[in-house]
Amino acid sequence: MKKQTPRDRKKPETKKTEPTKPRIPRPTVGQILDLSVTTLDEEGYGLALHETTRVRVFGALPGETVRARVTFAGLRDTFADVVKVLRHAPGRLLTPPCGRGEECDGCPLIMMKYPAQLEWKRDLVEGAVRRYPSLREAEILPVIPSPKPLGYRTTAKLVIAGRFASPIIGIYRRNSHDVMDIADCPLHHPLINRVVAAVRDGISRGKVPVYNPRTGGGILRYLVVRVSERENRAMVTFVTAERSFNEIHHLAKHLQGTVPEVAVVAQNVNASAGNVILGDRDYFVTREQTLTDSIGDIRFSISPRSFFQVNSEGARAIYETVREWSGLTGTETILDVYCGVGGISLYLAGKADQVMGIESVEAAVADAERNARLNGVRNALFVAGDAAELLGDLRDEGKVVDLVVLNPPRKGCDEQVLRSVAALGPGQVVYVSCSPRTLARDLDILSGLGYQTRRIQPVDMFPQTPHVENVALLAHQPLNVHKPVAPRTP
Repeated sequence: MKKQTPRDRKKPETKKTEPTKPRIPRPTVGQILDLSVTTLDEEGYGLALHETTRVRVFGALPGETVRARVTFAGLRDTFADVVKVLRHAPGRLLTPPCGRGEECDGCPLIMMKYPAQLEWKRDLVEGAVRRYPSLREAEILPVIPSPKPLGYRTTAKLVIAGRFASPIIGIYRRNSHDVMDIADCPLHHPLINRVVAAVRDGISRGKVPVYNPRTGGGILRYLVVRVSERENRAMVTFVTAERSFNEIHHLAKHLQGTVPEVAVVAQNVNASAGNVILGDRDYFVTREQTLTDSIGDIRFSISPRSFFQVNSEGARAIYETVREWSGLTGTETILDVYCGVGGISLYLAGKADQVMGIESVEAAVADAERNARLNGVRNALFVAGDAAELLGDLRDEGKVVDLVVLNPPRKGCDEQVLRSVAALGPGQVVYVSCSPRTLARDLDILSGLGYQTRRIQPVDMFPQTPHVENVALLAHQPLNVHKPVAPRTP
């Protein structure tokens, strides 16, 4: 065999490599960017594109060009804050009612004119709903505005920090564990702001030790204020790390002397670490232990732990819509699923034959029963338990139901709950939701179970924020006659 020479050997083939594209650097924290904002996301952040990176800009409005500083640069999301607005949107308020929007995320839309907020919220609902072909013909009505765009919040849960010589009462700064002082929040009921000022003064005068989460020393942790607009009175709860009766007693005395509208003062002891506000033990400094407030003509008893809507006039718009759309004649049997403290149940009871409220939280059921007695309502029954299980039991018993009201938390309904509702076969379903996204998802599921969404009413209960409530009316349409909705032509 002839020996190969170097000349005889084949040279290895060289692969042709594509020229590599230059890698576009991602924004870094602290970098200043000029951005064109196209829209708002569901949390109220302006969306812009820098090269290939999506940037969420706090404080920017659609149609604006802004100069922004990057505050967080992650693999999925990049966040930035507005440094300067280079081109203003027509919907921007040049002088917003609060100048601390760059620190506080409690009202991210406060720089937007109120009509523009309502228009955006309707678009938000429309965008969530129209994603589903089954919902493309549902009527989406204009947003019902809040009677009070400012000063509507009747509940405040505030952090107490600093030292007694200069206490800080407020909320956490955006993206921080530092507490920013709130002296006069434009969203709070005016009585809340008076209480906060008096408590701040009382802490300094009485030298009440403020809790320090790092060392575990001090007493005062949180301040919870609730206002009854019906009575123009307030309930104040001091959350403390230990009992400390003397300090709280003197602080309460100063508070009531300064703000006579404070009718109830309670102390809640929470010695646990973490951010849970209320502990397990309550003590009352005053003889009175509850307030009474109302939504429409229904009264509610309010304790330090009970739930009550923070915007009672906004809640009234929801309850009125539910009652009007239900078309009650006085003969109906109604199920109110996720009934809470019985608000909708009691609002409907006067025009129905029987109402049953279902709620998983036993304390809320006890409040609902108390509210029924307060209003002399005898045709409302409240049951504590798992919604899917209780609905299944009612179906097995052959319960005849004319109307089901669903009012779930933000995550929406479990699919088994929706299937159990459909199995009961009510003629109508009214769905109350605080999340357009989960509302649309659940309405689509109900469509497949024979319930067609007729119309949706957005309600603005939380002006200056991206939140929007919705009431949806669904009618039973047997599946064998259900015609699929044709896709819209572009």
